[in-house]
Amino acid sequence: MDITTEVRPGANRYVSGDNILQSLPSYLADFKKVSIVTGEKSSEAFRKFYHKELHYPTYRYDGSSSHENAVEIAKKIQQSDLILAIGAGRVIDTAKMVAEELNAELIVIPTLISNCAPFTPIVAVYHPNRTFKAMGFMKRAPFLTLVDWKFLLATPKEYFVAGIGDTLAKWYEIEGITRNLAEDDKSAYVRLGIASAKAIQELLLTDAIPAIQDLENRHASPAFSRVTDTIIGLAGETGGFAAGFGRSAGAHAVHDGLSYLENTHDQLHGKKVAYGILVQLAHTNNLAEIENLKPFYQAAGLPLKLAELNVFDLSEESLTPVVNHAASLNETFNMVDPTITPQKIYQAIQKVESL
Repeated sequence: MDITTEVRPGANRYVSGDNILQSLPSYLADFKKVSIVTGEKSSEAFRKFYHKELHYPTYRYDGSSSHENAVEIAKKIQQSDLILAIGAGRVIDTAKMVAEELNAELIVIPTLISNCAPFTPIVAVYHPNRTFKAMGFMKRAPFLTLVDWKFLLATPKEYFVAGIGDTLAKWYEIEGITRNLAEDDKSAYVRLGIASAKAIQELLLTDAIPAIQDLENRHASPAFSRVTDTIIGLAGETGGFAAGFGRSAGAHAVHDGLSYLENTHDQLHGKKVAYGILVQLAHTNNLAEIENLKPFYQAAGLPLKLAELNVFDLSEESLTPVVNHAASLNETFNMVDPTITPQKIYQAIQKVESL
């Protein structure tokens, strides 16, 4: 059995809209023992919006999204039939691992619009020191994902922008993986994944800038709600439909490599992925597409240079940990180019920096 090749469309139930969290008690009513997994900032943001008390034991993650921390929390909980995750990507991924350890269902309430973690059964697993370890595949998807547009208007702009960058990669990565794939090797679901990724790109390029403005104005406009559901839901559909053909490729490999530079640890996932899009495009010689994206990146606030990610030393020696990891056999740049090497990735970075 290879769970990574299975079609995994996403959450069992996905509910989005204005003020849907007011119905939370009815969603929890069928579960006898509920345990909450959250973080300090996530919990505070939730309490500011949701004024009813949740009388369930609460466990805080340690910020790492590591398997070690998930096991530790699961041992403290001991038994539960539902894990309620309240938070952003790392909290949610920790809660997924906790739920799997306990064979419990999972309900997710995202507190930020920053990635598709609330929707998918996939987790980004880190080492306890917060360097990237591996992608993990849970046996079950979230039972329910509750996306409250009014609540999510409190998302800090930089997280929303990062979510846009992470989601934009869906098109460029699946296109990079499948561009040389024979038509007969494109299954019905791979084709659906390609189509959904293209729809994501078109929607973001049209709606993302107005949606950022609406977020700043605290206005849950149609553009804002479409971008929210795209970042959280549609992004997960792409990888769910197309499996390995629709998940990580060059952009995420560059992100994972950048995690080995300590001065990037405070840089958001989606911003590093957005830079990785440019590196992948430079490697495949799609320089015209980089030029096409530049105005969008500038308007959205996505990084065009490593300096915007707090990386100022561009020497080959300094970037060796980045390119070595991004080009490694267990990374995903090789899905775009099976002959990828650290030197080729370094050359692509230099192209991006010179544009």
